[in-house]
Amino acid sequence: MALMTAQEYIDSLRKLNTRVYMFGEKIDNWVDHPMIRPSINCVAMTYALAQDPQYAELMTVKSSLTGHTINRFTHLHQSTEDLINKVKMQRLLGQKTASCFQRCVGMDSFNAVFSTTFEVDEKYGTHYHENFKKFLTMVQDNDLTVDGAMTDPKGDRSKAPHDQADPDMYVHVVERRPDGIVVCGAKCHQTGSINSHWHIFMPTISMGEADKDWAVSFACPTDAEGLYMIYGRQSCDTRKLEEDASIDVGNAKFGGQEALVVLDHVFIPNEYIFLNGEYEFAGMVVERFAGYHRQSYGGCKVGVGDTLIGATALVAEYNGVEKASAVKDKLIEMIHLNETLYCCGIACSSQGFQTKAGNYQIDLLLANVCKQNVTRFPYEIVRLAEDIAGGLVVTMPSQKDFHSETVVGRNGETIGDICNKFFATREGVNTEDRQRIMRFIENLCLGAAAVGYRTESLHGAGSPQAQRIMIARQGNIQGKKQLAKEIAGIK
Repeated sequence: MALMTAQEYIDSLRKLNTRVYMFGEKIDNWVDHPMIRPSINCVAMTYALAQDPQYAELMTVKSSLTGHTINRFTHLHQSTEDLINKVKMQRLLGQKTASCFQRCVGMDSFNAVFSTTFEVDEKYGTHYHENFKKFLTMVQDNDLTVDGAMTDPKGDRSKAPHDQADPDMYVHVVERRPDGIVVCGAKCHQTGSINSHWHIFMPTISMGEADKDWAVSFACPTDAEGLYMIYGRQSCDTRKLEEDASIDVGNAKFGGQEALVVLDHVFIPNEYIFLNGEYEFAGMVVERFAGYHRQSYGGCKVGVGDTLIGATALVAEYNGVEKASAVKDKLIEMIHLNETLYCCGIACSSQGFQTKAGNYQIDLLLANVCKQNVTRFPYEIVRLAEDIAGGLVVTMPSQKDFHSETVVGRNGETIGDICNKFFATREGVNTEDRQRIMRFIENLCLGAAAVGYRTESLHGAGSPQAQRIMIARQGNIQGKKQLAKEIAGIK
């Protein structure tokens, strides 16, 4: 099958029997639901750009499995150049959507599971690697979107999976059959889960022998029997339900999406199992997936940052302060922070290396440094954006007020007249344009898009402490101490 178009992707979702719940009710036509559709449009952009000759070299690549042209989001990295192009592609998508385009988790899971299954088979003589190659070939040939599902609810975090009062706090095997396994549990905060054709489930922590039933990885169709999703709320999300609120939404076309994915006795055939009790490899797949995904933030968050910097420069111009030295300096600082994140993404990619399985992995230390910076810099970028934009970002009347014909003034002025009068700015700037850019900044800094920019910058791909743990492991303190001893003459 050829690469899907954006419309073909959207149409393909309608063919699924995906179970989606929101506000306590089942959503039947979730593809066209106003709160969900912007996130679908974001994923659709990954298909649209792959069809554009201008971006084909970045968005598409030859499959290492089949030799066919595929979307880079389904690719196994074959070189450091591939790793770098991944980051460049993610920055491009961030620039085009100003949101989370959701396909990164699947791409990162492909590469982590591919190399891990090879090493599991090498030790135990299992067939997980062949299972995965067949699955990924199907994904590539059909240009599917796959959600990489890792984050378990975890319950009491002081206890291991097998010690939990409720064993479903981590996804686990409840029955083993000759033809497959039955699993229960859930994955939370799952980006793009509703909009995906398939899911890859992975462990979320390192495990011991007592946790064998929780050391499980597999692929599952999004509409499998027993699998359903509860849509996650976002700040200001119900604005999308309001009539004619395109300005108030801020980014009316694009948006991110997360959900709680529940597995209620879901059957997984043997051919889709990639780990089944080999507990000592749970940590490996977690570490590799997290490394790839922390690399990803050096691309996607930078692209979204580009749009926020542009919006901030534009609002400064609209407000008539673009020539003020303090404003110029703050914009420079925003650019400096944003490009530093990009440098980290490129650096960990350029220092990548080949795994035993043949695909390329990023430098884990630099990937964790990348994500550690992402937990900080976007917050400062947002602070500077809000500083330059001013308080109107959070105090502006609604779009309906600007259009209202209700008379309130002694000379017959309407609410709309009053709003347009007092929120006018420099000559030549349309009041509605000022509204639009203010709401766009609000969306990125505080609203629904903040889920995929500011808040996700902190928690996505693991909390800041998770990166610090990996930095401690990879930082080679003993080696650095030896360097100092040698120079200082300490024997």
